Order: sequence, then structure tokens, then C-alpha cells
Amino acid sequence: MAGAAAEDVKVLGLPTSPFVIRVLIALRLKRVEYELVEVRIAEPKSEILVKSNPVYKKIPVLFHRGKPLCESAVIVQYIDEEWSDGGGSSSILPADPFDRALARFWVAYIDDKLPALIRALRVETEAAKATELAGQFRQVLGLLEEAFAECGKGKDFFGGDAVGYLDFALGSCLGWIVALEKAKSVKLLDAEKLPRLTGWAERFLAEESVKGLVPDADEYLNFYTVEAVRTA
Repeated sequence: MAGAAAEDVKVLGLPTSPFVIRVLIALRLKRVEYELVEVRIAEPKSEILVKSNPVYKKIPVLFHRGKPLCESAVIVQYIDEEWSDGGGSSSILPADPFDRALARFWVAYIDDKLPALIRALRVETEAAKATELAGQFRQVLGLLEEAFAECGKGKDFFGGDAVGYLDFALGSCLGWIVALEKAKSVKLLDAEKLPRLTGWAERFLAEESVKGLVPDADEYLNFYTVEAVRTA
């Protein structure tokens, strides 16, 4: 089913949302054509968003064959299963049950910690508090540095030889990380303290399935609002 027609697959969202970015990377990795439909997430929210995700009213929403699916984690796993027809597309979640569970654990950790820290640091105006938040941010990344050693097993990505589920989750936040470093004059992804993650980030952004999907720092600083990271 790889190469499904664009009109058969639509994604409601914004190109700057980390959660939307995950879905777009997954679709590109599976070689699925899609249409990105930008919607309003501030009040009043776009009518199509409210109707398609009446529970949370958040992006992203995936439409496949006219049916909506919500929540980025659910959508990415659906994409992995739906387009697994042996057509040469890469698997997103690890094949080994333990590795798959481990990836899900760390994705849940990322979703629990990073969006909240991004929001807090994004709006903080006091230098001392920004420095404190940056320290908390680095602690989270420090644990992910250790996780990379376990999950990556000495290879280039959390998913091993190719980008996978955990790579998507952290990589979709890289634009925000660089933007916050620039805007708040803090260091988050420190090459000296986090050499594995720093090298991983460079490789991730250079991947063909990722290129052009993670906005650069200036794009976030120019027009991205704090509400955009409240999506899941």
C-alpha cells in the first residue's frame, strides 16, 4: 500500500508542531503521499479540528479513507502497521518485543517532560529562572543520552541502523531546542556533556526522511506560538 494517493491521506495540523512532524516523518518513511491541512488551534479552533477530534480538539489528526485518527503516538503506530506490506518501506517500531516496549517507555518520558519544559522556557522572562529551567532540560536530555547507548546499541540512531519511533519523538523537538538556545542564551544540547545526542541530532536532521520537515530555529522564533506545543 506504499505510495497511497495524496487525496486518501490527510493530516490536520501545523508544520511547526513537533507532534505533527512525527506523523509527517512516519508517512515519508513509509513512502505515503499525503496532504497537510493547516488548521487553527487557538480559540476559536477550526471547525474541522473540533469535529474530527471532539475529545481533545488537538492536532495532529490523520484522515485515512475518510476516517480520523487522533494522538500522535496512536497515529505513528497505525502508520507503521498499515503500511507494512513488504514493499520495501522501513519499520518504525522495533521488531523485538522488549526493544519495542523500551522505545514506547522513552517516548512516554519525552512526552511527559519536554513539552512542559519547552512551554515554560518559551515564556520565561527572568534570566535566573530561565537558567534553572535550562538545567532541568539538560537533566532530561542527560537521561536520553544514556538511553541512546542502550537503545541504539552502538549504531547511528535510537532505532539502530535507521530512524525509528524514539528518533521521531525526540527529533521532532530539535527545532524548538535550537530556537530556545538562541532566544534564551542557554545551552541545552551541549556537545561536551551530551556527545552521543549531539552526533545523533546531526545524523537525524540529515536523513532523507527528515530533511525539510523539522523547521529551523528562526522559523520557530518568527511565528510559532506557545499554544502549538500543547498538542499531542
